[in-house]
Amino acid sequence: MDQIFIKDLLIRGVIGISEREREQPQDILVNVVMEADIHSAGKSDNVEESVNYRTVAKKILTHVEQVQRYTVEALATDIAGIILEDPRVESVRVRVEKPGAVRFSKSVGVEIERKRP
Repeated sequence: MDQIFIKDLLIRGVIGISEREREQPQDILVNVVMEADIHSAGKSDNVEESVNYRTVAKKILTHVEQVQRYTVEALATDIAGIILEDPRVESVRVRVEKPGAVRFSKSVGVEIERKRP
């Protein structure tokens, strides 16, 4: 299966369980790998026959900026669901990170994989 990816999408959003974390938006780093058959788009050079990563990125940005989740697990699940709304996507791997959330670490987060039911 072919892969389409979005790497290091940096978004500002409210996420976390403590009052301090929820006071103001913080950096959230999102990485996505979508599996889809993009063979026909490769032949035709027509983006309509593929998964448009710009459209996907806009949907992710809008969601993360508007929703206020407590956990990165919930946010990653949201993002996977949004992506799987496109019937061409067979499966998706989503990584959500909170840079600098834990002292002495560059980043913490989760990575999930979901498949079309």
